[in-house]
Amino acid sequence: MAVDSLLVHIFLHGGAPWGFTLKGGLEHREPLMISKVEEGGKAGSLQCPLLVGDEVVIINGVELTGFRQEAISLVKGSYKTLQLTVRRHCVTPVWLCKGGGGGGAE
Repeated sequence: MAVDSLLVHIFLHGGAPWGFTLKGGLEHREPLMISKVEEGGKAGSLQCPLLVGDEVVIINGVELTGFRQEAISLVKGSYKTLQLTVRRHCVTPVWLCKGGGGGGAE
């Protein structure tokens, strides 16, 4: 198992609902984190799915300032596709996030 964090790129297609919930943000003095992933939803059905505890750092190419409202606006403004880059604090072996299928690790 890896000890460091890594960036994971997530590509969701097909429009909302995307299948995840955000919590935190600078206004709460917390990182912007994935707090829930819907079972069977788009975000949880990828080869390398979003995980509870992932920290959202980029949405659709926009590097976030950390405010929750900014992230929500970017997600709600996504029509057919949503691209997320999250910082994952390696609770998953790195090899699980290698390869294609909608998400990948750096």
